[in-house]
Amino acid sequence: MKTSRIRCAAVLLCGLLLAPLGHAEPLQFALLAKRVDHPFFILAGEGCAEAAQAQGDTCLLLGSSGPAHFRLQNEALEQALKRGLDGIALSVTHSKWLAEHALQGLGKTPLITFDSDLGPTERELRKGYVGLDNLAFGRQLGLLAQRLRPQGGRLCILSATSLDTNLLERLRGVRQQLRGGATGDGEAERLTGENGWQELKRCPLYNANNQQSVLFQLTTLLNAGSVDIIVSLGSWPIHQAGEFRRQLGPLLAERDEQGARPTIVIATPEPDPAQRALLDDGLIQAYLSMESREIGRQSYWMMKRLAQGMAVPEKVLVDSHVYLPGAPSHSGTEQEQ
Repeated sequence: MKTSRIRCAAVLLCGLLLAPLGHAEPLQFALLAKRVDHPFFILAGEGCAEAAQAQGDTCLLLGSSGPAHFRLQNEALEQALKRGLDGIALSVTHSKWLAEHALQGLGKTPLITFDSDLGPTERELRKGYVGLDNLAFGRQLGLLAQRLRPQGGRLCILSATSLDTNLLERLRGVRQQLRGGATGDGEAERLTGENGWQELKRCPLYNANNQQSVLFQLTTLLNAGSVDIIVSLGSWPIHQAGEFRRQLGPLLAERDEQGARPTIVIATPEPDPAQRALLDDGLIQAYLSMESREIGRQSYWMMKRLAQGMAVPEKVLVDSHVYLPGAPSHSGTEQEQ
């Protein structure tokens, strides 16, 4: 059912290619990223720009560089709202903060969210959402962990912050899958032995979107020798694949010789050749990727439709893909079925 729902939603927007243009003048839209130098946002920005250019419009990638922070995003959003854009797609950091600050000046600018949605109490501020079903994506990460380590083990989950709505949903999904199904409010709680899974006391580890920070955390974790599986809710450890290989490769090899090498599963945008090499060389055991450019393209079409005064779906969801060593990628949604 999920796959068909995704396809139906996508078809609604793709069908706009055949719709008559409601504006003679070019329109200008923007993706407001958590950080503009992150691989996911670069790819999403390219997808949005390409789709807009094909229709004579423009899609900008706006935001700050360096580690993401909700105060920096709030400033970038305030500036974007003063530009008179025809639509903004926002990847949310701190939902409540943005709603109480920059989004107070939203006015008539059509707002959608992509990648990371507003929280339930702020969701009325946006017209629609484009991206992953982040709860289901988290469950898919948990399913990969189960398949790679069916006996369970000592788990550490990596995240950027405790505020980003998409990462909170992924965390909840991982725990839900490993626990064995939804359990109400308790599904957000740490795993303490359910089905053989136990989260280390120091985890989740938060890295503030900084690769050097997460590599230091992983070095400390591996030296302690107390972890069986690591699940990263984002791609921070492998932003620069060469740095991951240089700093962690020897340590992982040492742990392997001792028979204590942990399984590593990472959520990522489409992996590049250097990141695929980490997988094929056994430094990473699995990736779960998202269709970054498609998220950008569908964000453009949702904003375009709103600018034309047309209705939009409440959500447009894209597929995820599993990458395993030496194997072609396949749909993560199929994995979950």
